[in-house]
Amino acid sequence: MNIHVIGIGLIGGSMVLDIKSLHPDATIYGIDTNESHLAEAIALGVIDKAATFEDLADADFVIVSVPVDVALMVLPKVLDAIGENTIVFEVGSTKTPICEAVANHPKRRNYIATHPIAGTEFSGPSAAIKGLFQGKTNIICEVEKTTFKLQEKALELFKSLGMRIRYMDPKSHDKHIAYVSHLSHISAFMLGKTVINKEKDEQDIFDMAGSGFESTVRLAKSSPAMWTPIFKQNKKQVVKTLEEYISNLSHFKALLEKDDYEAIYNEMRSVNRIKEILNGMKK
Repeated sequence: MNIHVIGIGLIGGSMVLDIKSLHPDATIYGIDTNESHLAEAIALGVIDKAATFEDLADADFVIVSVPVDVALMVLPKVLDAIGENTIVFEVGSTKTPICEAVANHPKRRNYIATHPIAGTEFSGPSAAIKGLFQGKTNIICEVEKTTFKLQEKALELFKSLGMRIRYMDPKSHDKHIAYVSHLSHISAFMLGKTVINKEKDEQDIFDMAGSGFESTVRLAKSSPAMWTPIFKQNKKQVVKTLEEYISNLSHFKALLEKDDYEAIYNEMRSVNRIKEILNGMKK
Protein backbone atom coordinates (compact mmCIF):
# COMPACT_ATOMS: atom_id res chain seq x y z
CA MET A 1 0.00 0.00 0.00
CA ASN A 2 1.38 3.39 -1.05
CA ILE A 3 0.08 6.36 0.95
CA HIS A 4 0.94 9.92 0.01
CA VAL A 5 0.29 12.78 2.42
CA ILE A 6 0.51 16.35 1.11
CA GLY A 7 1.07 18.74 3.99
CA ILE A 8 2.58 16.94 6.96
CA GLY A 9 0.93 18.42 10.01
CA LEU A 10 -1.52 17.43 12.72
CA ILE A 11 -4.30 15.86 10.64
CA GLY A 12 -2.33 14.31 7.77
CA GLY A 13 0.49 13.23 10.07
CA SER A 14 -1.83 11.68 12.65
CA MET A 15 -3.74 9.86 9.93
CA VAL A 16 -0.66 8.22 8.43
CA LEU A 17 0.65 7.25 11.89
CA ASP A 18 -2.56 5.28 12.45
CA ILE A 19 -2.47 3.82 8.94
CA LYS A 20 1.10 2.66 9.53
CA SER A 21 0.03 0.98 12.78
CA LEU A 22 -2.75 -0.87 10.97
CA HIS A 23 -0.70 -1.63 7.85
CA PRO A 24 2.97 -2.02 8.84
CA ASP A 25 3.94 -2.86 5.26
CA ALA A 26 2.53 0.40 3.91
CA THR A 27 4.98 2.98 2.59
CA ILE A 28 4.19 6.53 3.64
CA TYR A 29 5.37 9.27 1.26
CA GLY A 30 5.33 12.96 2.16
CA ILE A 31 5.04 16.05 -0.01
CA ASP A 32 5.55 19.46 1.60
CA THR A 33 6.90 22.80 0.41
CA ASN A 34 8.68 23.13 3.75
CA GLU A 35 11.89 21.08 3.50
CA SER A 36 12.43 21.18 7.26
CA HIS A 37 8.96 19.66 7.74
CA LEU A 38 9.92 16.78 5.47
CA ALA A 39 13.17 16.17 7.34
CA GLU A 40 11.41 16.39 10.70
CA ALA A 41 8.62 14.04 9.57
CA ILE A 42 11.15 11.43 8.44
CA ALA A 43 13.15 11.77 11.66
CA LEU A 44 9.98 11.34 13.75
CA GLY A 45 8.85 8.32 11.71
CA VAL A 46 5.69 10.07 10.51
CA ILE A 47 6.65 9.40 6.87
CA ASP A 48 9.12 7.01 5.27
CA LYS A 49 10.23 9.03 2.25
CA ALA A 50 9.86 12.40 0.57
CA ALA A 51 8.05 12.44 -2.76
CA THR A 52 6.84 14.74 -5.56
CA PHE A 53 3.63 15.09 -7.56
CA GLU A 54 5.20 12.95 -10.28
CA ASP A 55 5.09 10.00 -7.87
CA LEU A 56 1.33 10.12 -7.36
CA ALA A 57 0.46 7.87 -10.31
CA ASP A 58 1.21 4.78 -8.20
CA ALA A 59 -0.55 5.98 -5.03
CA ASP A 60 -3.35 4.01 -3.41
CA PHE A 61 -4.41 6.92 -1.19
CA VAL A 62 -3.56 10.61 -1.35
CA ILE A 63 -4.33 12.71 1.72
CA VAL A 64 -4.42 16.46 1.04
CA SER A 65 -4.00 18.22 4.40
CA VAL A 66 -2.91 21.75 3.55
CA PRO A 67 -4.53 25.13 4.39
CA VAL A 68 -7.83 25.46 2.56
CA ASP A 69 -6.63 28.26 0.27
CA VAL A 70 -3.69 26.10 -0.82
CA ALA A 71 -6.04 23.14 -1.31
CA LEU A 72 -7.90 25.06 -4.02
CA MET A 73 -4.71 25.03 -6.09
CA VAL A 74 -3.23 21.70 -4.99
CA LEU A 75 -6.25 19.42 -5.34
CA PRO A 76 -6.70 19.87 -9.13
CA LYS A 77 -2.96 19.23 -9.59
CA VAL A 78 -3.24 16.05 -7.53
CA LEU A 79 -6.17 14.80 -9.62
CA ASP A 80 -4.17 15.53 -12.77
CA ALA A 81 -1.32 13.33 -11.53
CA ILE A 82 -3.05 10.27 -10.02
CA GLY A 83 -3.81 6.88 -11.51
CA GLU A 84 -7.26 5.45 -12.18
CA ASN A 85 -7.39 3.46 -8.93
CA THR A 86 -6.19 6.22 -6.61
CA ILE A 87 -8.58 7.72 -4.06
CA VAL A 88 -7.89 11.30 -2.97
CA PHE A 89 -9.36 12.99 0.08
CA GLU A 90 -8.90 16.54 1.34
CA VAL A 91 -9.50 17.13 5.04
CA GLY A 92 -10.03 20.89 5.38
CA SER A 93 -12.59 22.75 7.48
CA THR A 94 -14.50 24.25 4.52
CA LYS A 95 -16.09 22.15 1.81
CA THR A 96 -18.14 24.29 -0.60
CA PRO A 97 -15.20 26.13 -2.27
CA ILE A 98 -13.15 22.92 -2.45
CA CYS A 99 -15.95 20.90 -4.04
CA GLU A 100 -16.63 23.70 -6.52
CA ALA A 101 -12.94 23.86 -7.48
CA VAL A 102 -12.96 20.27 -8.79
CA ALA A 103 -16.63 19.94 -9.80
CA ASN A 104 -15.78 19.61 -13.51
CA HIS A 105 -12.45 17.83 -13.21
CA PRO A 106 -12.24 14.67 -15.38
CA LYS A 107 -11.13 12.69 -12.32
CA ARG A 108 -13.71 14.11 -9.90
CA ARG A 109 -14.86 10.52 -9.31
CA ASN A 110 -11.45 9.78 -7.67
CA TYR A 111 -11.99 12.43 -5.00
CA ILE A 112 -13.99 12.17 -1.78
CA ALA A 113 -14.65 15.37 0.18
CA THR A 114 -14.05 14.82 3.90
CA HIS A 115 -13.68 16.73 7.15
CA PRO A 116 -12.56 14.73 10.18
CA ILE A 117 -13.80 16.59 13.26
CA ALA A 118 -10.65 16.09 15.28
CA GLY A 119 -7.59 18.05 16.22
CA THR A 120 -5.57 19.99 18.74
CA GLU A 121 -4.21 23.53 18.81
CA PHE A 122 -0.77 22.35 17.62
CA SER A 123 0.64 22.16 14.10
CA GLY A 124 3.56 20.74 12.14
CA PRO A 125 4.93 17.17 11.99
CA SER A 126 5.59 17.04 15.75
CA ALA A 127 1.86 17.60 16.37
CA ALA A 128 0.98 14.22 14.81
CA ILE A 129 -0.35 11.73 17.37
CA LYS A 130 -1.72 8.20 17.23
CA GLY A 131 -5.39 7.59 17.97
CA LEU A 132 -6.51 11.13 17.13
CA PHE A 133 -9.54 9.95 15.14
CA GLN A 134 -10.83 7.24 17.46
CA GLY A 135 -14.53 7.88 18.08
CA LYS A 136 -14.49 11.12 16.06
CA THR A 137 -16.94 12.08 13.32
CA ASN A 138 -15.84 12.33 9.72
CA ILE A 139 -18.13 14.50 7.57
CA ILE A 140 -18.33 13.33 3.97
CA CYS A 141 -19.82 15.59 1.29
CA GLU A 142 -21.11 14.74 -2.18
CA VAL A 143 -20.32 11.04 -1.72
CA GLU A 144 -22.43 10.22 -4.78
CA LYS A 145 -19.84 11.96 -6.97
CA THR A 146 -17.12 9.49 -5.97
CA THR A 147 -17.00 6.20 -7.87
CA PHE A 148 -18.45 3.41 -5.73
CA LYS A 149 -15.42 1.13 -5.51
CA LEU A 150 -13.27 4.05 -4.33
CA GLN A 151 -15.97 5.12 -1.87
CA GLU A 152 -15.76 1.65 -0.33
CA LYS A 153 -11.98 1.83 -0.20
CA ALA A 154 -12.04 5.18 1.60
CA LEU A 155 -14.86 4.27 4.01
CA GLU A 156 -13.10 1.08 5.01
CA LEU A 157 -9.99 3.11 5.85
CA PHE A 158 -11.92 5.74 7.83
CA LYS A 159 -13.75 3.10 9.87
CA SER A 160 -10.50 1.25 10.57
CA LEU A 161 -9.18 4.51 12.09
CA GLY A 162 -12.17 4.52 14.46
CA MET A 163 -14.14 7.31 12.78
CA ARG A 164 -17.91 7.60 12.62
CA ILE A 165 -19.28 8.65 9.23
CA ARG A 166 -21.80 11.44 8.67
CA TYR A 167 -23.01 12.51 5.24
CA MET A 168 -23.82 16.14 4.50
CA ASP A 169 -24.00 18.52 1.56
CA PRO A 170 -21.14 21.09 1.40
CA LYS A 171 -23.28 24.16 2.16
CA SER A 172 -24.86 22.54 5.23
CA HIS A 173 -21.41 21.49 6.40
CA ASP A 174 -20.05 25.03 6.11
CA LYS A 175 -23.09 26.48 7.92
CA HIS A 176 -22.94 24.06 10.85
CA ILE A 177 -19.15 24.05 11.22
CA ALA A 178 -19.20 27.86 11.46
CA TYR A 179 -21.07 27.50 14.76
CA VAL A 180 -19.27 24.59 16.38
CA SER A 181 -15.72 25.22 15.19
CA HIS A 182 -15.07 28.53 13.46
CA LEU A 183 -16.88 30.65 16.07
CA SER A 184 -15.09 28.78 18.86
CA HIS A 185 -11.71 29.75 17.42
CA ILE A 186 -12.69 33.40 16.96
CA SER A 187 -13.94 33.51 20.57
CA ALA A 188 -10.64 32.09 21.82
CA PHE A 189 -8.54 34.50 19.74
CA MET A 190 -10.52 37.54 20.88
CA LEU A 191 -10.55 36.46 24.53
CA GLY A 192 -6.79 36.08 24.30
CA LYS A 193 -6.51 39.53 22.72
CA THR A 194 -8.64 41.09 25.47
CA VAL A 195 -6.46 39.64 28.22
CA ILE A 196 -3.16 40.40 26.46
CA ASN A 197 -4.19 44.04 25.97
CA LYS A 198 -5.12 44.32 29.64
CA GLU A 199 -1.88 42.63 30.70
CA LYS A 200 0.04 45.60 29.31
CA ASP A 201 -1.29 47.62 32.25
CA GLU A 202 -1.73 44.87 34.82
CA GLN A 203 1.20 42.45 34.79
CA ASP A 204 -0.33 40.34 37.54
CA ILE A 205 -3.36 39.33 35.50
CA PHE A 206 -1.78 36.06 34.33
CA ASP A 207 -0.94 35.13 37.93
CA MET A 208 -4.70 34.91 38.46
CA ALA A 209 -5.45 32.95 35.27
CA GLY A 210 -6.51 29.43 36.20
CA SER A 211 -7.46 26.29 34.32
CA GLY A 212 -10.78 27.82 33.22
CA PHE A 213 -9.01 30.57 31.32
CA GLU A 214 -6.43 28.17 29.93
CA SER A 215 -9.01 25.73 28.58
CA THR A 216 -11.17 28.52 27.13
CA VAL A 217 -8.31 30.28 25.36
CA ARG A 218 -6.54 27.07 24.25
CA LEU A 219 -7.64 27.44 20.63
CA ALA A 220 -5.93 30.84 20.41
CA LYS A 221 -2.68 28.91 20.05
CA SER A 222 -3.90 27.63 16.66
CA SER A 223 -2.10 28.57 13.45
CA PRO A 224 -3.22 31.90 11.88
CA ALA A 225 -1.87 30.62 8.54
CA MET A 226 -4.47 27.85 8.68
CA TRP A 227 -7.38 29.78 10.15
CA THR A 228 -7.30 33.02 8.14
CA PRO A 229 -8.11 31.18 4.85
CA ILE A 230 -10.89 29.25 6.63
CA PHE A 231 -12.53 32.49 7.76
CA LYS A 232 -12.09 33.92 4.26
CA GLN A 233 -13.66 30.92 2.52
CA ASN A 234 -16.54 30.66 4.99
CA LYS A 235 -16.97 34.42 5.48
CA LYS A 236 -20.75 34.53 4.91
CA GLN A 237 -21.54 31.86 7.49
CA VAL A 238 -18.94 33.10 9.98
CA VAL A 239 -20.35 36.65 9.86
CA LYS A 240 -23.86 35.30 10.57
CA THR A 241 -22.65 33.33 13.58
CA LEU A 242 -20.74 36.35 14.88
CA GLU A 243 -23.86 38.52 14.63
CA GLU A 244 -25.78 36.03 16.78
CA TYR A 245 -22.92 35.65 19.25
CA ILE A 246 -22.43 39.41 19.62
CA SER A 247 -26.20 39.79 20.13
CA ASN A 248 -26.09 37.25 22.98
CA LEU A 249 -23.11 39.00 24.57
CA SER A 250 -24.86 42.36 24.33
CA HIS A 251 -28.00 40.88 25.89
CA PHE A 252 -25.98 39.47 28.80
CA LYS A 253 -24.27 42.84 29.29
CA ALA A 254 -27.66 44.59 29.34
CA LEU A 255 -29.00 42.20 32.00
CA LEU A 256 -25.92 42.87 34.13
CA GLU A 257 -26.33 46.63 33.77
CA LYS A 258 -29.96 46.30 34.91
CA ASP A 259 -28.97 44.12 37.90
CA ASP A 260 -31.34 41.44 36.60
CA TYR A 261 -29.56 38.52 38.23
CA GLU A 262 -32.58 36.25 38.08
CA ALA A 263 -32.55 36.56 34.30
CA ILE A 264 -28.77 35.97 34.26
CA TYR A 265 -29.27 32.84 36.37
CA ASN A 266 -32.00 31.59 34.01
CA GLU A 267 -29.82 32.31 30.96
CA MET A 268 -26.97 30.22 32.33
CA ARG A 269 -29.33 27.53 33.60
CA SER A 270 -30.88 27.10 30.15
CA VAL A 271 -27.44 26.69 28.61
CA ASN A 272 -26.46 24.04 31.16
CA ARG A 273 -28.17 21.47 28.94
CA ILE A 274 -25.04 21.67 26.79
CA LYS A 275 -23.72 19.01 29.19
CA GLU A 276 -26.37 16.56 27.98
CA ILE A 277 -25.59 17.36 24.33
CA LEU A 278 -21.84 16.89 24.81
CA ASN A 279 -22.32 13.68 26.82
CA GLY A 280 -24.47 12.36 23.98
CA MET A 281 -21.73 13.20 21.49
CA LYS A 282 -19.16 11.31 23.58
CA LYS A 283 -21.39 8.25 23.70
